[in-house]
Amino acid sequence: MSRKILGFVFVFIIVLVSYQCAQRGTPTGGPKDTTAPELLRAEPPNMSVNFNEQKIRLYFNELVKLKDIQKQLIISPPLKYAPVLTPLGNANKYVEITIKDTLDPNTTYTLNFGQGIVDNNEENPLPFFTYVFSTGNYIDSLELSGVITDAFNKKVDEFVSIMLYKIDSTYTDSTLYKKPPNYITNTLDSAVIFKLKNLKEGKYALFAIKDAAGNNLFDQKSDKIGFVEDTINLPTDSIYLLNLFKEIPDYGVAVPSMEASNKISFGYYGDGSSLAIKTITALPDSVKYRVTKEREKDTLNFWFTPYKMDSLLFAITNESLKISDTFNVKSRKVAFDSLKLSLNQSGNLDFDKPINLMVNSPLMNVDSTKIKLIDKDSILVVHNLKLDTLENQLNFDFKVLPNQNYRIELLPGAVTDFFENTNDTVYFNMRTKSIADYGNLTININGSNIKYPIIVQLTNDKGELQREIYAEEGKVFVFNNLNPGKYMARVIFDENANRKWDTGNFLKKIQPEKISYYPSLIELRANWEKVETFNLLN
Repeated sequence: MSRKILGFVFVFIIVLVSYQCAQRGTPTGGPKDTTAPELLRAEPPNMSVNFNEQKIRLYFNELVKLKDIQKQLIISPPLKYAPVLTPLGNANKYVEITIKDTLDPNTTYTLNFGQGIVDNNEENPLPFFTYVFSTGNYIDSLELSGVITDAFNKKVDEFVSIMLYKIDSTYTDSTLYKKPPNYITNTLDSAVIFKLKNLKEGKYALFAIKDAAGNNLFDQKSDKIGFVEDTINLPTDSIYLLNLFKEIPDYGVAVPSMEASNKISFGYYGDGSSLAIKTITALPDSVKYRVTKEREKDTLNFWFTPYKMDSLLFAITNESLKISDTFNVKSRKVAFDSLKLSLNQSGNLDFDKPINLMVNSPLMNVDSTKIKLIDKDSILVVHNLKLDTLENQLNFDFKVLPNQNYRIELLPGAVTDFFENTNDTVYFNMRTKSIADYGNLTININGSNIKYPIIVQLTNDKGELQREIYAEEGKVFVFNNLNPGKYMARVIFDENANRKWDTGNFLKKIQPEKISYYPSLIELRANWEKVETFNLLN
């Protein structure tokens, strides 16, 4: 090869290399950091005894920060005053804890940081890191473990507190309402297994609380609770089950409110089946009144003929508990709650769901001659009407056919309410789909010793009830004309045969009625006939 050619090749290579070096590109960088921070040392050392310090420092191998630490950090036994943690909002190579409380003598303390310590760049957590110290001359080393379930829902709540109370001369059933526990831990995310560590030998009461307020106390109105009936004797090798449930609140009445010029609402907690509302203020002879329960709410409505007034004094009495309260409701300028009609189903009708005309004000009279039900061919449909004064609605009963359009017509005066108001002309249009647009599901229940009665329910994937079948003896459970979708199936063991699920009560030592869930979602498509076998474990 001639020198000229060699020179050309050499120059070409130099130019090519220079061009590539001049190109601007994005550095790919190294692999993503997935390593958790590493604790280098602690001052005082972890597992210290005879602890009498106010500050603790944790040193790490990289910059760390605190994330959601108020929720993540669990201190056992709980402190009256929360410690001060730094840095908050900034990154540092150490975390400092300043104790603001007076520590109990001869006590082992555990600081469980959950996933609250993360590195600065990728926020990789140092999972479940604990710092343990004792104000005595040894570290308590006993442990207690168990499992949490939810009595009603298939999925257990996140961040459930597990509380252990020492049973001594000061302990009563009301202690968990008033004082924090001796030991505490919590679950993270959707974990259902728990472990309490560094415990002292003795007798204890064990609870699980979904602590809405985060105050380490049980609030019946807002918290779920699970409890073990037997006394816990430590040390133990037993695995304990805590079944969370929401109690029916103790009876109570909220401050009533004048919601409209003709309506005063009385909200209540607990069992309101025997409530009675009476006026203490003398009403004019021209004033009529009526009390109704608000649909799907724990509220009683006092309807009355509006008149000029300053206030009304009421007595509301729970006759079964023999408890009475008085309330003074002041008048205010609000609109009149006029007659309104609505249908419980709109658009597509479900074949197996009732059709109800709902009224907001007290329903007094129905003129069936002014109500028509016609199909898509304008042919009158034979139907029965039933006035339901308890639910304040009008029920339509007729044979619902597929591929059909229906129209309910209410002529003026068809419905009359308590205030003698009547409806204008109202139309409600409905339609049905083809049978092939639905699916049918059959569930066979298997078990060696099933205790009846039971309730088999279907919910959607959000847990909202869609259908249910009650059975006092063994049978095949057939759910026809279901909308396509994914369903959950569950069996309620109706121990008291009242046709509904009953929750528990801690003070009465009542556990909730048992519910068994089918292990997986059931997918149903249009025009499907599906059969599932539900094996119940006793």
